[in-house]
Amino acid sequence: MDKDDLVSGFLLELRRGTVILCVLAKLRRPAYGYQLVADLADTGLPVEANTLYPLLRRLEAQGLLESNWDTGGAKPRKYYAATPFGLEVLEALKGHWQNTAQSLNAILEEDPS
Repeated sequence: MDKDDLVSGFLLELRRGTVILCVLAKLRRPAYGYQLVADLADTGLPVEANTLYPLLRRLEAQGLLESNWDTGGAKPRKYYAATPFGLEVLEALKGHWQNTAQSLNAILEEDPS
């Protein structure tokens, strides 16, 4: 296995958990799926729609998101938003993320000598 294949696999593993954290954070305000795909891409975290929609359904089934259809425009759109429980989970994850990032940065910046 070459370096690029290894790095690709490791990045995929790293992104799996971070996407959930980012989706919950972005959905503190209601958004529809395509808007969420675009917002995540604009912030440097591109996510394929075929990855995002199953994740949204799973998070909704877990009670972290709720959805509502808006049929008032030219095209009906399903809007997602974090539930109060989802916001609680987001806050817990944020704290863990910040601690992990701080520890990871300290490890990565250690002088190897």
